[in-house]
Amino acid sequence: MTKSVSRRLVLGATAAAATGVAAPSILTAKPAAAFVPSGRPVLTHGVQSGEVTGGSAYVWTRADRAGRMFVELSDRPDFKHARTLRGPVLDASGDFTGKLKVPGPRSGGRTYYRVRVEAEHAGAPLTGSFSFPERHRRIRFVWTGDINGQGWGINPDIGGMRIFQAMRAVKPDFYLCSGDTVYSDGPLAETVTLPDGRVWRNVVTPAKSKVAETLDEYRGQFAYNLLDANYKAFLAEVPQLNQWDDHEVLNNWYPGEILDDARYTERRVDVLAARARQAFFEWAPLAPGPVYRKYAYGPLLDVFKLDMRTYKDPNDANTYADPRRGLLGAEQRAWLIRSLRASTATWKVIAADLPLGLVVPDGPAAQEGVAQGDGGAPLGRELEFAEVLRAAHRAGVRGIVFLTADVHYTAAHHYDPARAAVQDFTPFWEFVSGPANAGAFGPNALDGTFGPQAAFVHAPPVANTSPMGGFQHFGEVEIDPWSRDLTVRLRDLDGAVLWTTTLDAGHR
Repeated sequence: MTKSVSRRLVLGATAAAATGVAAPSILTAKPAAAFVPSGRPVLTHGVQSGEVTGGSAYVWTRADRAGRMFVELSDRPDFKHARTLRGPVLDASGDFTGKLKVPGPRSGGRTYYRVRVEAEHAGAPLTGSFSFPERHRRIRFVWTGDINGQGWGINPDIGGMRIFQAMRAVKPDFYLCSGDTVYSDGPLAETVTLPDGRVWRNVVTPAKSKVAETLDEYRGQFAYNLLDANYKAFLAEVPQLNQWDDHEVLNNWYPGEILDDARYTERRVDVLAARARQAFFEWAPLAPGPVYRKYAYGPLLDVFKLDMRTYKDPNDANTYADPRRGLLGAEQRAWLIRSLRASTATWKVIAADLPLGLVVPDGPAAQEGVAQGDGGAPLGRELEFAEVLRAAHRAGVRGIVFLTADVHYTAAHHYDPARAAVQDFTPFWEFVSGPANAGAFGPNALDGTFGPQAAFVHAPPVANTSPMGGFQHFGEVEIDPWSRDLTVRLRDLDGAVLWTTTLDAGHR
């Protein structure tokens, strides 16, 4: 039997969010206590780490007022012999968020960190931890995307965003968020009646009551997700690699677009995207710079995180013959080819925020993704991926694996030139996973240009199935240090394995 949520509870969570403070009781049936400012700074949305490598990491937090951030680091959970690092001043210009680049952990070790903010007085600290895979130890990480979309938000009746509790139980070395980290264009209602008569209840904040347009409204999208206790606990233990896709700004956006949407008073997408990007970097433990970058995890793994949004061409029929257009842009495309050729890692994971071979329409006559559905020789955005795959193949690059989300179901696709309209590439796999507490959809049609074949699909019977329907997913990757084989497990909301395969390092 599910617990009911009172209107007082929902409004209490809303009031807490409006002050920038996470309501501690939103996942229980107890009324939320009113927030009373004290004389000491409060860390309002937990702590996080990200971009952990062998040499450095980023630690993040947010305070309820201006003050200086301090981070204590130790290789012991009791913080004996900890060293204290002085961080930035958190102030209103950055929404009182801040991050500090700290030394990375020893190989195979876990670093414990404790964060506080000092104003006139020192605030109470919060703790977290991160690790980096040991050279001769297995690597395990998880990925998903599409968080709190299509009108489905944090629902205390079902325990909030439970999928992050299941991901935390896997004990991954890191978490790859494959985009749609928030749904800035998806306002929430307090209740939604499902087709079977059940009622879905959302925690709602002012920022989630309309489409985001202002910088503060975009900031509020990220603050909302951190009201969930499961998500916050997961991020305190598992470092992140963050991508963005479309819904951080709005559905299917591209640079230069002018909106025809009555919900928006600001119709220039470039203006909205700049505000969303600022909020994205403020609220995530990301280093400054381009979204796309490479992360090295020793001899077994390199992760190439793409940005398929910032440089994207307009959504049209996607049948042009101009190789200078595309999703990546010339600079990122050259970087990816150069980096793949230079990589000596056994496995090269390409983290793509849009799938390669799935047709993702944007209305009746335009395409949002790479494929356009004709299955013939490369056209449109397929041209730049044909170039990337061809360059890697001719350089003898092996071990490429694509990971993605976006389409709101989970699937495994094998690409082979023997089935393709273009033969100049080495066979590879693409694995899709998601959503994480959003509407479930699919499956999408496969485009035959690169010869994909679906080895597994788990999609709902009805579009926009709520998370109560169970079609929520995350993926897990595990690399064995001795055989160097890579195992992929596609998991459901509660962590049950739906499908698995192991890729042989000797036959990449």
